[in-house]
Amino acid sequence: MVSQRNLPGKCRRETTMSGHAGTHADAPLHFKGKGAAIDAVGLEHYIGPAVVISLAGKCSRNHPLISIAELESARSQIVETRRILIKTNSFPDSTRFPDWIPVLEPETIAWLRELRVVLLGVDVPSVDPIEAKILVNHHALAAANIAIVESLDLSKIKAGVYQFAGLPLKIVGADAAPLRALLWRD
Repeated sequence: MVSQRNLPGKCRRETTMSGHAGTHADAPLHFKGKGAAIDAVGLEHYIGPAVVISLAGKCSRNHPLISIAELESARSQIVETRRILIKTNSFPDSTRFPDWIPVLEPETIAWLRELRVVLLGVDVPSVDPIEAKILVNHHALAAANIAIVESLDLSKIKAGVYQFAGLPLKIVGADAAPLRALLWRD
């Protein structure tokens, strides 16, 4: 929500929003009561080479789990970049919250940990199923020291290796923060 105050010679707007609105980074505080807030999270995971993997057309309500097999073809790029952005195109209308989203199988998260991945970005609003009461994937990713970026707009991005920058706002005590994600090729 944006509110406006007109002052002599200037206009001042104030924005009120959830840290989980739009593209954002989750902090451990979001799913661990005593986890680090976003202002205490290091930024090194949020900048550097990344591989965009397109699973567009491969995920559906009947096939919501992302397996190792679906990512295996990009293994060398994952190892090289250590940042993975998964494009599913399963959440095309961001004005309507989805009733399902594709998510990683637990074995896939363990595999990403073995490959020393430092960041997982997804084009859906969570790394856990919408109906999840316990955020199992959030916990597993945090245990693997993998930063989480959700709700990326990858709709116009082709699969491949890019440079990535997506620094979360430093909001003291917040469990998540919006970020502006950039991708470019050298």
